[in-house]
Order: sequence, then C-alpha cells, then structure tokens
Amino acid sequence: MLTILGFAMIATFLVLIMTKKMSPIAALVLIPALFCVAAGKGAHLGDYVIDGVTGLAPTAAMLMFAIVYFGVMIDVGLFDPVVRGILRFCKADPMRVVVGTAALAAIVSLDGDGSTTFMITVSAMYPLYKRLGMSLVVMTGVAAMANGVMNTVPWGGPTARAATALKLDAADIFVPMIPALLVGLLGVLGLAYVLGLRERRRLGALRIADEESAETKETVLVGAGAGAGAGGGRLGKRPVGGGTGAADGGDDDGDLLKGLDPDRPTLRPRLYWFNALLTGTLITAMILELLPIPVLFLLGAALALSVNYPRLPDQKARIAAHADNVLNVSGMVFAAAVFTGVLQGTGMIDSMAGRLVDTVPEGLGPHMALVTGVLSLPLTYFMSNDGFYFGVLPVLAEAGAAHGVTPLEMARASLVGQPLHMSSPLVPAVYVLVGMARVEFGDHTRFVVKWAALTCLLILTAGILFGTI
Repeated sequence: MLTILGFAMIATFLVLIMTKKMSPIAALVLIPALFCVAAGKGAHLGDYVIDGVTGLAPTAAMLMFAIVYFGVMIDVGLFDPVVRGILRFCKADPMRVVVGTAALAAIVSLDGDGSTTFMITVSAMYPLYKRLGMSLVVMTGVAAMANGVMNTVPWGGPTARAATALKLDAADIFVPMIPALLVGLLGVLGLAYVLGLRERRRLGALRIADEESAETKETVLVGAGAGAGAGGGRLGKRPVGGGTGAADGGDDDGDLLKGLDPDRPTLRPRLYWFNALLTGTLITAMILELLPIPVLFLLGAALALSVNYPRLPDQKARIAAHADNVLNVSGMVFAAAVFTGVLQGTGMIDSMAGRLVDTVPEGLGPHMALVTGVLSLPLTYFMSNDGFYFGVLPVLAEAGAAHGVTPLEMARASLVGQPLHMSSPLVPAVYVLVGMARVEFGDHTRFVVKWAALTCLLILTAGILFGTI
C-alpha cells in the first residue's frame, strides 16, 4: 500500500507541476500532506515536516548566503572577465552560446556545489540568451546535465556517499570511472552543439551590437531544441525590460541586461584581486571541508559585504537587490522538506525501494551492476541522494555480492543517474537554476528529462565497454 501511495504521490506532483495546475511550492506542500492523510498517518504530519525541515535547514542556509555571496561577486564585477571571454568565443552565434553554456557549467562544477555552479552560469549567460532571443530552457537543461556529470567528483557528494555506504575509498570508485564520465561530458557538449545548431537555424547568427537587439523578445519555448516549426511548443514573448510580471517574481528583466555594464555603480575594480582571492579561498575551504559549507558562505557573505560596501546603506541595498532570489529559493527548499519528510517518515521510500529490488529477476543477479546503473535513473530522480545511497545501494550491493559482483562495481554503477538527478524536484539547486533563469520548473522538466536520461545511458554504456561497471 505504501509503495502504491509513494509512486502515486510522486506522479501526481510531477503531473500537476508539468501541466502548471499548481505552483511547485504549493504542490510540494499540499500533495504530500494529502497522501500522508491517505496513508493513515495524518496525526504524524507535523513530526514528518519538522524532521524534513531539520534535515534541509543547513541546505537552505547555505543557499541563502551563497546567493548573497555570489550576487555580491557579480555586482562587484568578479565574473565580468569570464563573461567577456565567453562572449568573445560565442560571437553572438547561438550554437557557440549553447556550447559555451555547457563548458562553463562543467568548469565551474569543479567546486562540487550545484547551486554556485548554476548561479555563476546563469549570471554569465542569461543576458546573452536574452539579447539573442534564445530559448532559456536550453540554457537550464544543458547547464543541469553538465553539472550532473561533474557532480560525481569525490567532493561533490554522490561518490562520497557511495564510498561511505559501502565502506570503500572514494578514489577507487571515481578514478576508474573517469573515462566513462568523460564520454558523458562529451555527450553533453555534443548535445549542446546540436541544440545550438537548431537555435541558430531558428534565430540566425546575430550581432550583439545591432540596435534591434535591444528590442529582442524573451523566448521560453517548451519544445526548444526540436527545431523550427516543431509542434507542441508554447511560445511566450514580451519585450526585454518591458515591466514586471508574476512569472518574473516582479523583477525587471531590463536590469538583468545591465549585468555587463562596465559603468555600473556597484563595481569595485580596485578590490578585484581581493574578491578573487576570497572566492578561491572559499572554494578551497569547501573542497577541503575546513568548515561546514553553510558556515563558510555565511562568513564569506559577511566579509564580502563589509569590505566591498563598508557603508551600511550600501550593504542594505545589496542585500535587498538579492532578496527575491533568496526568498524564492529558500522557500522552495523548505517546501521540498515537506515532500521529503513525508516520503521518509511514512516509510514510502523504504517500501518503494524494497519493492523495486524485489522485482529484479533472479537471472539478472550476475548483472546487478548493470541493474543498479539502470535503477539509478528513476531512483535518484525520485529520491534524495541520501535516500538512494544509504537506503537502497547497500541492499542492491548485498544482492550483487551474492552473485559475485564486487561493491566497487556497484558503487560506480550507482553514479550513472546523476545527470538526471540534478533536475529532480527534490534537489534544491535546481530551483536556483530555474528561478534565476526565469524558467517554469515544468518547462525545464519536460525539456531535460529525455536528454538527461540519454546522457545517463551513455555513461552506463561507456562504463560497461571500459570494463569499470
């Protein structure tokens, strides 16, 4: 019964947000509440929610201060040289823009944190997509997949969880998987090239300096990447900087196009190397785990504000400038805590995982690594990494051990689903991505799922061919 309710709850949530019948926040809260009552455990709903919020509170705190920190770094111009370098490479060619998005997301993902990757990537690329009228779901989809592949670095989370759950060395898991992961990254870059060509055919190569570029319309095309004339797409347009709207959370898009303004008053060119050193130190401290990540970003945000904007009114202005993103993202995280709290508290997660493991035919026992790789796609999408790696993977590994499959093979196979996992509604970072890009979560999901699943299968196939899985 719990298994059926668990899958029904997830399916209901996805259908409602993809059809835009409910907002993600409302669906994340109300759907699990209803299913908790249906499971006969409504009296414990409060406990489940508190447990979920407690578990995600550090993540919410990290996101809040990370948004402030990187927002300030963008304000002061730290990433302007990166943006200018990308612009020189892209040359207003949609194909180059999409490939540049994938490359930038992959490079920045080396810090091991999806939220910071998305903040930097979107901040750098959003103005260019707006200027050229390109599909924003192409940007979010490509960035999410590139980050998903790179999220497997030992300090990124999944590899460390797999190593901990199976009592293995993270390097023994990750290093042999590097060739397969490189194939997956090349696959993402190849997909970005194809999607970029389709965007080029739809828009043509433009010149940023053209006067008409200021009048470019925003294009959020659900069927983006399907080529011009593809059916089923919903095209929404409005003039750049043409006022506020509910879909934008009340922000004026014209302000976002000023991100590259070399004369904006928030720039601090004399402090450039201080800010670069501070950011490098912060990322190094994250990798070395010198302090918990929320604490690092809290200290970093306070230091960045104090040094760059010593006057209190300026500090308040910078915090206010990023308040919308902070509120939207942290609100989404706490709403997701209701969903995960009910899934875990009612036992739905354990029941779903057990049923899936039980459905594996006995004859597939010697191929449990392959089975684990395939199962990692839906399981890491519908579950948190903690739930999968600490709840499901040990069960799968035990079943594999009975048939001679080593724990190392099982651990490597469990990493396959990460490109799809990074677009899961249970991943807080994805709300940073779609929120900053002004993309509906349902639109992003419809676009990215098929491509991310193909990327996962490409990594799995490469892992088998290289003999690491």
